Amino acid sequence: MCADMATVHVPPLEYFGEAIAQDLTQLAILHDAEADNPLIQSLQQAHFPTALGLKLESKAARDAMILVKQALADIPAPLDEKYADELAADYAGIYLTHAYRASPNESVWIDEEHLERQQPMFEVREYYARYGLGAANWRKRSDDHLVLQLQFLAHLFGQGDLEQATTTAARFMDEHLLRWLMPFADRVAARCATPFYAGVNLLTGVYCEELRDLLAYLLGERRPTPDEIKARMQQDKPVSVDVPMAFIPGADGPSW
Repeated sequence: MCADMATVHVPPLEYFGEAIAQDLTQLAILHDAEADNPLIQSLQQAHFPTALGLKLESKAARDAMILVKQALADIPAPLDEKYADELAADYAGIYLTHAYRASPNESVWIDEEHLERQQPMFEVREYYARYGLGAANWRKRSDDHLVLQLQFLAHLFGQGDLEQATTTAARFMDEHLLRWLMPFADRVAARCATPFYAGVNLLTGVYCEELRDLLAYLLGERRPTPDEIKARMQQDKPVSVDVPMAFIPGADGPSW
């Protein structure tokens, strides 16, 4: 996906990092645990996803936003038992039991044998380690899980160094998140049972694609092709840094 740069809406730069960090944190929350009554009500009251900081421009994004808004409008407030059970079952099918054969872990999509906790997990771990971050329990939720990748990007943009965040985020998205996110989102949307999770996954995918287009615009460079990304990764692998640190609940930043 490549947005028409003439139509890209760029938030004011002094607020850019904070706005993107908040968006990515919100998206991560939607994938982190099954949607319960407090979450659904907060989304309904905030008119999600209309209030996202990054104003999405593509038709795919507009369609995803409409799907999410309609799904939220159709869910009763407060959430009743029937809808709660449907959302819980759908969440489990996507993120826990893999009933839809759409893993939220990068390794399954990138590894030739479609196995979990393979080389992509260790490569993602290297990125986190540079910032003193790590998965709290990689056996329970591996480093290359969608939630942790979104939280990492949110952390980058929330640190206040926009130049570094833009450069590192663009590279990380090229080498990891965007190599598999849209195939994952498309498969979930085609197979899941609820419009809510179909919309959330499509919205996450198109949001990250448009964010990457915007980063290319800000950096003044085109997005690299898949072949260029692969060649770059082979020539310039991250240096391992041993910093065994994880976020602590209640501290600044997301808790991993």
